[in-house]
Amino acid sequence: MTDPRAMFLDRTGATPDPVELWPAVVIPKETIDGEIERLASQPKPENGRRRSLISHPLAGKGNGLAPGIQVALEVLKPGERTVVVRQNSTQVNFCIQGAGTSVIKGKRVGFRQYDVWNTPSMHPYFHSNDTSDLQVRLTYSNAAMLEMLNVHYVEESPTLLEAVANEEGRDDPRRQSPFGTFAIGDDGAYLMPYERLINPPAVESKSLHWPWQDVKAQLDKLEALGKDYVGRRLYLMYNPMTGRTNGCTPSFFATMTIRPPKIVDRPHRHSSAAINYYFAGRGRSTVESKIYEWKAGDLMLSAPGWGVHNHASYDEPVYELTVQDQPLNIAMESLLWQEQMKLPVVVLGAQAGFETNRTELVRP
Repeated sequence: MTDPRAMFLDRTGATPDPVELWPAVVIPKETIDGEIERLASQPKPENGRRRSLISHPLAGKGNGLAPGIQVALEVLKPGERTVVVRQNSTQVNFCIQGAGTSVIKGKRVGFRQYDVWNTPSMHPYFHSNDTSDLQVRLTYSNAAMLEMLNVHYVEESPTLLEAVANEEGRDDPRRQSPFGTFAIGDDGAYLMPYERLINPPAVESKSLHWPWQDVKAQLDKLEALGKDYVGRRLYLMYNPMTGRTNGCTPSFFATMTIRPPKIVDRPHRHSSAAINYYFAGRGRSTVESKIYEWKAGDLMLSAPGWGVHNHASYDEPVYELTVQDQPLNIAMESLLWQEQMKLPVVVLGAQAGFETNRTELVRP
């Protein structure tokens, strides 16, 4: 095999290529149920992981349902458990059937149907089904993006060793920059020494749990906002370690939404992709002028990045989990958002965002 050679691609005077959106796609409940049955019918694998990726037809190496969001359907039969795994991707876990336990870096998370919990990067974890019913989970991860970058690290049954601080020479002045980080010029630019570059401030990352029973009690209060409310009736399951990027994990937010009967959202768009799992009610989504019908138990890529879309409920309340890669886009300064098609595009996180009329309707 010869060594690869880089190429020059002449783009002199070229105009920008148009964005080629992945089309929205609905995975019906019946299709998901069929895959659950297939996974459960197989002999137990050696690592205990009955798992299928739900991949978009246009997905490449990352096998995502959206370009940066990988979704896995995972099944455990009664009495089964998985081997311990750790990986540098982060996860949003969502139980859609049954119950069970996850142990994440020693923390025990007992979960039930429609509970949400996160798995931080490189936290060893395993799942177990200590009930008499089938356990089914949807797992959303940024593995799709990491696999495209060729940096997704996954290790089964790892040998777990705690990092040991290098005490020798810690206070040796020869190992420290005597100058620190300092301004250069008057416009806010700085220089940072290597010693700080390889030792950034650490932020503790915890596994957190959002029980559906508690979330629903707060969510149902939003129905009282009425049809005149112009926002969306949802709560973000917020992880404080994500700070200003408003995430459940550093890559994703996870929101729970209630849509009262016959509510129609305004068309809008954003550069982050959104995946919805509907677990009560029926409705429709209009994405790039195409109408998609959905019902409880359906999973949908409901907002391809920058696709104009809106959602509507039919004659009964809708509950849904939405996972979106908004925090990642905020961190990259790439989150374009147009809340109404007549309003200008803004870079959320770098510019002021939008307001709703909530305070005019009801006090929090």
